[in-house]
Amino acid sequence: MSGGVPSRSSRVRRLVRGPRPEAVPVLVARACTLVGLLDVAAGVFPRFRHSRMHALAEVLPGSFGPFAAALSLSAGVLLLLLAHGLKRGKRRAWRAAVALLPLGAAAQFTYRHSILGVIISLALLAPLLVHRDQFAALPDPRSRWRALANFVLMSAGSLALGCVIVSVHPDRMVGSPSLADRLTHVFYGLFGFEGPVDYQDSTSWTVAFSLGALGLLTAVTTIYFAFRPEHPAARLTEEDEARLRALLDKHGGRDSLGHFALRRDKAVVFSPSGKAAVTYRVVSGVMLASGDPIGDVEAWPGAIERFMDEAKAHSWTPAVMGCSETGGEVWTRETGLDALELGDEAVVDVADFSLAGRAMRNVRQMVKRIERAGYETRVRRVRDLGEAEVERIRRAAEDWRGTDTERGFSMALGRIGDPFDGDCLIATAHRADAEQGPYGDLKAILHFVPWGRDGASLDLMRRDRAADPGMNELLIVAALQAAPKFGITRVSLNFAMFRSALARGEKIGAGPVLRAWRRLLVFLSRWFQIESLYKFNAKFQPRWEPRFVVYRASADLPRIGIAAMQAEGFVDLALPLPRFLRRRTLGARPCAHTVAERDVRAA
Repeated sequence: MSGGVPSRSSRVRRLVRGPRPEAVPVLVARACTLVGLLDVAAGVFPRFRHSRMHALAEVLPGSFGPFAAALSLSAGVLLLLLAHGLKRGKRRAWRAAVALLPLGAAAQFTYRHSILGVIISLALLAPLLVHRDQFAALPDPRSRWRALANFVLMSAGSLALGCVIVSVHPDRMVGSPSLADRLTHVFYGLFGFEGPVDYQDSTSWTVAFSLGALGLLTAVTTIYFAFRPEHPAARLTEEDEARLRALLDKHGGRDSLGHFALRRDKAVVFSPSGKAAVTYRVVSGVMLASGDPIGDVEAWPGAIERFMDEAKAHSWTPAVMGCSETGGEVWTRETGLDALELGDEAVVDVADFSLAGRAMRNVRQMVKRIERAGYETRVRRVRDLGEAEVERIRRAAEDWRGTDTERGFSMALGRIGDPFDGDCLIATAHRADAEQGPYGDLKAILHFVPWGRDGASLDLMRRDRAADPGMNELLIVAALQAAPKFGITRVSLNFAMFRSALARGEKIGAGPVLRAWRRLLVFLSRWFQIESLYKFNAKFQPRWEPRFVVYRASADLPRIGIAAMQAEGFVDLALPLPRFLRRRTLGARPCAHTVAERDVRAA
């Protein structure tokens, strides 16, 4: 049939062929989610257990005589846990589903003589076997703390679901138990003991088996997470760091964020030629790169291809935070991903910087006032400091940190005074005539990392909370004025997220949508440094360089945003084990491409 309308025969052929192979994991995951929800409903609500819909809900693994409710409930919860792994094409989730489906079919035929149940089980099993190559994703980085997280979440879910189970039989309850009695009954039931709530007929056994099944499921899954093999997150090895430093020596002047690739809590993939690399960290299933690739621009596509291959091998969501316009163009061209402007980086050209003029009046007055108060500044390379002073600065930076955890990922190095970071720049503020504190006369610290041979990027700003306000402005001005002595011609300051929206939204003539967006950003600035960073950077009259986030689909943006906030230290969704339960840190786990390259070199 012409006109682009598919004919009936083509639709029939498409139906016979089945879904596209790449769509099978999502379809199977949805089927498992549906079956899991129906199984949970069948195990919780007694009327639903006898409905026609339960013929579908009893598939994995179905009902076994008097334990129908408990087993249906357990199967449903397991399927819901399994569905996410199937959606991501995880090999272990596939193995579990392939093992459960035949058991479900056998149970249907043996105990219920349900041909429909057997057919549905085999119908779900068939695409898993035919498209088994679509379920080859490797495990995510993980550690023992997942056992504690599973215990907390499963316990909370079991308590909530247990309260529903106890309360769905009001007509069979003996008396009118209070909420406290019901919670106590659930708590006892999870451990297999009888609680204060009683029922007529055999309902007590149904509730008891269901609560016991939830408690057993919580215990079994926690034990599994505690004793399964660990897959520690990849770390930057000494060899990888040496290769990255060699690339930065040749091409480090291209990107102001290049030196931050040397964070040792990142992993790295290199291009086949070894002339380019992409560093990343995996957070909540998101493979998060930062900045532009390191190395020769001509070799970037090879490193990007390796990055995407690694993401596909583990079924991670690929994303890039804070790449430049050039980097965004290469990423989108080579991968088909999309890019969205995230904000602007403030860059000050040292030759153009001056405190003169009306625009710099506030900064000039603040600096003069601080200097009259008796403060002096020192700007030095890290290699020019003694070990005692480096240690004093390091301890001060740790104590002056305003949060419990170190923040930063894409634009923070995460360390001070490392022997390999001798080219880093440290600006310090001192007040000799004041009362000496635990760190002597030290009152504020600025740390800069190299940006090629003639630039510097601001890493962190720390100050004594008891010091006079204006320490950061004082040290930035001191660093800019001392920059020519170190051969530095450009300095990258803080990153201002959504800077253009804030700037345009406050101008006359801004439309209602832009004004509303600006008001939202100002509101969010109560918790996140959005407007304050923009205004602070703007004091120094910088030029603004746009930075972008690269993503696969719009639906991934919320997940990428949460992962980025976790990586930067603004959100902590992990539940770390107590110190005395923590295991010894395992060695770095190289990526699949690194293993392959080493095998080739060995051969």
